[in-house]
Amino acid sequence: MGMSTQRIRTIYTISLVILDAFLVAVAFVLAYQLRVMIDWPEPLANTVPLTAYTGLLIVQVVSIVVALFFYRQYYIPRAVSRVDQFYYVFAAVSIGTLVAVAISTFLFKNDKVILDYPRAMIIYAWLLTILLLVIGRMAHQLLRSALRNRGWGKDRVVVVGTGDMAQVVVQRILRSPYLGYELLGVVNGVQAAEIAGVPVLGTPEDLPTLIEQLGLDEVIIAMPEKGHRETVRVISYCERGRVSIKIFPDVFQFVTSQASIDELGGLPLLSVRDYALRGYLLIFKRLMDMLGAALGLVFLSPLMLLIAVAIKFESPGPVFFVQERMGLDAKPFRMIKFRSMRRDAERHGPGWTTDNDPRQTRLGTLIRKIEADELPNLINVLLGEMSLVGPRPEQAHYVEQFRQTVPRYMDRHQEKGGMTGWAQVNGLRGDTSIAERTKYDLWYMENWSILLDVKIILRTFWQIVERKSRKEPLPEPMQEIRPSDTTSLSSQD
Repeated sequence: MGMSTQRIRTIYTISLVILDAFLVAVAFVLAYQLRVMIDWPEPLANTVPLTAYTGLLIVQVVSIVVALFFYRQYYIPRAVSRVDQFYYVFAAVSIGTLVAVAISTFLFKNDKVILDYPRAMIIYAWLLTILLLVIGRMAHQLLRSALRNRGWGKDRVVVVGTGDMAQVVVQRILRSPYLGYELLGVVNGVQAAEIAGVPVLGTPEDLPTLIEQLGLDEVIIAMPEKGHRETVRVISYCERGRVSIKIFPDVFQFVTSQASIDELGGLPLLSVRDYALRGYLLIFKRLMDMLGAALGLVFLSPLMLLIAVAIKFESPGPVFFVQERMGLDAKPFRMIKFRSMRRDAERHGPGWTTDNDPRQTRLGTLIRKIEADELPNLINVLLGEMSLVGPRPEQAHYVEQFRQTVPRYMDRHQEKGGMTGWAQVNGLRGDTSIAERTKYDLWYMENWSILLDVKIILRTFWQIVERKSRKEPLPEPMQEIRPSDTTSLSSQD
């Protein structure tokens, strides 16, 4: 394309700032028109012309754009969470509007004209600005994705690593083109021509040459099994070139990502998990579970009744599939789901469910696609056996197998099993790596908050709608990193 990736990123950022400023101004003008047209909360005594608000309009635009800047909304990430985007836009617009109102109180008053900012106009401008900015940023994101698919702004990257995590990173890049990476190869020194279809380019010692010859923009180091000393050595090879460096964290870094500093008589301690602090917040989590489950059972009862009748008519057998799973503190409970398979599906023992599983009924395939088979889990949530959000619970004999092959697997049972979770909204559903899924579950546990639960629930709903509309397949299973003998692991999950 003849244009550097950095310059393209700069163009993206400048265009986003201009778009935001324009949309804030449009929202302000629309708010003025609405206030003139609608006599709420009371008729205007006299109508001030729009031109008289020019100064206030400029203050509004500058205040909100500056607030967005302080919320780092002009640092454009590779993957944009719609929930996070709405949250930060909401916060920035709210603060920016308050600042604009405060400034206008001092700047736009004189002896002849008292230019008051009507309360209704403030509300209209606030709501319209949030709406337009969210829509505008989604459109900007779609445009960036389209341009990346045409080669604009893609970062040339190599992955450094020899183990399972390097393969995880490679496969995630290959199946996530929206991230904007052009994966050129793997650097690990293994005697192989390629890994997962990606060529092996050499050893870490070759990195300075590769950075210069290939024009690399980024190096991803994914070898937590090698330890910090080896990671630092690889970083030293990258320091000769202008290249971004990202590191896949090891278990300790996962655990301490939200750590705080405490002390013991003047000796510093790293507080990884403060149960006293989490205790009262867990009360709110339980209240949210009870409220969500109760509302879900009430409002979804017509759909659940329809599914139950359809299951009964389509195939012989019970409506519900009840199976023992391992929950909080590895205690068993009976999880309830709608039956999505034939009655004799497990006559030869349980098996891991895959796409197009021949044991599924036609209705079962449909309800699994929209995840309606899990609606009876709301009963488990209401009873306190599960949570709306948490690690997905597994059967006891699989738990016994995974605890022997997956590091820290049993730590998942320090939380209640969930209907959905951080691993699931990141694509790790169904027939996917248990090792990778466990890492996401551990990250969730160490970074848990009420806001994170809300984010996961909203992303779950959005992905169900998006998957149904686009008819997207589930991610391919990553068999290279799966524990041994796990090709026939689970039942109807």
